[in-house]
Amino acid sequence: MTDRTAGADPRPALTRQTVVRAALVLLEEVGLDALSTRRLAAELGVKSPALYWHFRSKRELLEEMSATIQLAQDFSGPREGEAWRDWLARRTIEHRRVLLAHRDGARLVTATGPGPEVIAKVEGELAALVEVGFSPAAALRSVMALGHYVTGFVLAEQADDHGDSPPPGAAELLQTNPTFAAAIAEGGDPQSEAAFLHGLRLLLDGMKARLEPS
Repeated sequence: MTDRTAGADPRPALTRQTVVRAALVLLEEVGLDALSTRRLAAELGVKSPALYWHFRSKRELLEEMSATIQLAQDFSGPREGEAWRDWLARRTIEHRRVLLAHRDGARLVTATGPGPEVIAKVEGELAALVEVGFSPAAALRSVMALGHYVTGFVLAEQADDHGDSPPPGAAELLQTNPTFAAAIAEGGDPQSEAAFLHGLRLLLDGMKARLEPS
């Protein structure tokens, strides 16, 4: 009897999920600018037209990649006994972590729409905020403000290619701008974890002030 498995193709069957997984791996290797359907097809060992059985365009693929990244976050509501402010702080910190986990993660998310699955998750967050007293409009604007803050902060973090070394001209810049120098001396890197948490507290303080005006 002939062995039907002899010479079988060891590659996984091409599905939307396998294409997205491969695209995310390629994103880590080459970055968003160099990511192309031609290059992805080569990585998968197929011709470019094969990808269009699963995605009608590169944009549709990018949107699915973006949704996959975002849906890795925990979108559940407040835990038992958890205040809404603590819940939003935890959620926003995790949002940043999820974006930082992928090369050009913030650029990818800002370049694509949220998609129905992500919007369905956000719906639950809005409902939780409405339950504690926010109007639907205030809840949506607040969630969007937090989201824009995270993506903007991470965009700056991921665009910084100097690592731990100061950028060229940093010493001269500090010498000619004493208040800026004092701020750096006191607070450290303005793109640090502490700086992110400071900005987050400002946003949450603003939400609290709108919810509970004195």
